[in-house]
Amino acid sequence: MTARHILITGTSRGLGLALAEHYLSLGDKVYGCSRGQSDLRHENYCHFEVDIGCDESVASFFFALRKHTKVLDALVNNAGVASMNAFALTPAKTFKKIFDINVQGTYMCCQKALGMLKKSEHARIVNFTTVAVPLQLEGESIYAASKSAVETLTKVVAKEFASFGVTCNAIGPSPIDTALIKAVPQHKIAALIDRQAIKKMAQPADVLNVIDFYLKPESDFISGQILYLGGIS
Repeated sequence: MTARHILITGTSRGLGLALAEHYLSLGDKVYGCSRGQSDLRHENYCHFEVDIGCDESVASFFFALRKHTKVLDALVNNAGVASMNAFALTPAKTFKKIFDINVQGTYMCCQKALGMLKKSEHARIVNFTTVAVPLQLEGESIYAASKSAVETLTKVVAKEFASFGVTCNAIGPSPIDTALIKAVPQHKIAALIDRQAIKKMAQPADVLNVIDFYLKPESDFISGQILYLGGIS
């Protein structure tokens, strides 16, 4: 199989790092980014320091990226932030940070990547949502609202980009032991898992399985879909 050119955001740690390592192991060329440096060293990996919640930073990043590659086969918008706050106690700065990174960051990357994605025979965009949306989780109103926006963005982009041969789908993981949920009390994680049909923590491999499916050349006819893990509907 010809090596693919894959852009993954938020690759310095956690799920993003696992994604980068997975596609590197398959022989793909991976471009990653995060706020800081990465410890990942591989001949087919290129890292950029980007503030994904800042439009100027994202624009500069794509300008630099185009010096390394003219084509992208896939964009995986993994970078995101969460915050456990009661709605009445959520500061405006928290609201802005979550929407800047989760929504604006996804929107900017989808928009800026289009020119490179159009040059691929099987172009793919994969966005990240969360089971907090269908479960309407208490204490995660702003995080869930931001991911609801990402879901709507995914469905509209799927329609608008279809004529360019670009599919756009999303995955909503159930809890995974990453930095994103480190601050969430264990009893809250346990209560969330109890609401799933499959009552266990998700693993990075569960997410990789879905993204691999979305990225397959045979998935050309699948777009605008939201897939939640754990038996959530």
